[in-house]
Amino acid sequence: MRLEFHQLERRWEHLRVREPHRQRQLLASLAEAGQQTPIVVVPVTEDSSRYVVIDGYKRIAALEQLRQDTVEATVWPMGEAEALLLERSLRLSRQECALEQGWLLSEMAEHFGYSLEELARRFDRSISWVSRRLALVELLPQSIQQQIREGKIAAQTAMKYLVPVARRSAEDCQRIAAAFVQHHCDVRQAAQLYGAWRDGSRTTRERILAQPQLFLKTQQQRPSPAATQAAALTQELETALAVVRRAGSRVKEATAEMNAEQQRQVLRRVGELRRELERIAGQITSEEGAADAEPVAANHDSGTARQRGIDTRDRARDAAVAAERAPGTALEIGRRTGDSPGGESRTVSAGDPRTLHPLQGESRASP
Repeated sequence: MRLEFHQLERRWEHLRVREPHRQRQLLASLAEAGQQTPIVVVPVTEDSSRYVVIDGYKRIAALEQLRQDTVEATVWPMGEAEALLLERSLRLSRQECALEQGWLLSEMAEHFGYSLEELARRFDRSISWVSRRLALVELLPQSIQQQIREGKIAAQTAMKYLVPVARRSAEDCQRIAAAFVQHHCDVRQAAQLYGAWRDGSRTTRERILAQPQLFLKTQQQRPSPAATQAAALTQELETALAVVRRAGSRVKEATAEMNAEQQRQVLRRVGELRRELERIAGQITSEEGAADAEPVAANHDSGTARQRGIDTRDRARDAAVAAERAPGTALEIGRRTGDSPGGESRTVSAGDPRTLHPLQGESRASP
C-alpha cells in the first residue's frame, strides 16, 4: 500500500546511524529506478490511519529529498516491540554496531518494560552482553550520541576512542569529540589524538585539548614510519661498518696468536658476514627495483648477487677451504689491514680503499 508522509510516525529513527555516503548512493538509485523495496510499518493502536515506521527511514529521507509525496509500505500485523525484534533478526544490511544495539535495548527496556532477562532471551544473548550494551549507551554523553546518529562521528571511531575517554572523564570525552567533528579527523588522526591523550600527563592533556589543531599539525610534520625505518637501517649499517673496521685493525696481532682451529672459526665468521651483507643488498635492490644498481656478487665472473638463503653445502665447502689455506689467508688479511714495512700495525683511515677490500673476489663500493 502507498502511504503519505504525514501518516508516518518516525519514533524509532534515532536507533539508526546515518552514513552520508550510503545515503547518497540510495538517493541516486531512487532517482534513477524509483522505490524498489517497501518500507515496513505497523499500525498505531489509537489511530488506524497512522503507522509507526519499523524499517525504511533512509528511504523516506531520500524520497523527501526527491520531493515525492508518498512511499510504498508493507504493514506487519503485530505490535511495535515484536516488529522491532523481527526486523532486527531479518536485517540483511550491514552489521549493526554496539551503539545501535545499545540504543535498541535501552528503548525496549524503557518503553516496553523489558527486564534484562527478557532482553537476553529475546536477543538470544547473555545478560552480561545486554548489560554491557546498556552501560555503553549510558556512558557516552547524549550530545556525542547525537553526533554519531548524524554521521558526524563514525560509530567505530566512537567505540574505539571516545568510550575509553568517557570512562575516565566525560568532559574530556566531549572535548575530544568536538575536535573530531571540527577538524574532520579520519581514523588515523583520531588514533593519534586519543593516543596522545591516553599517554600524556594532566598538563599535556590540557594542552592537546586546548589546541587540537596544533597537535594534529605537528603530527603531519613528523616523518613517516617508512622514513624513520630507513634512517634506523642506515644508522645500524654505519654501526656495523665501524665494528668491522675495528675488527680489521686487530687482525695482524690476533693472527700471530691464533692456532689453526681459531683461524678457521674466524674465516667462517667472515664468510657468514659476507653472505649476510649480500642478502641485505639483494633485498634492497629487489624492493627498489633498481636495475642499474651494482649487485654484490660472490665472484667477478657472475655479476649477479648470490641467493639469499645460505646453503649448507657452502658452509661445508667454506670449512674445507679454510682448513686448507687458513695460515696463508690469515696472513693475507693481516697484510691488507695496512701494516707498515717494519711489521708494525698502523691505523688505516676511513677513506683508505684497502679497508673495503678484505677478501679476494669481492666487489667494493666506488668512493
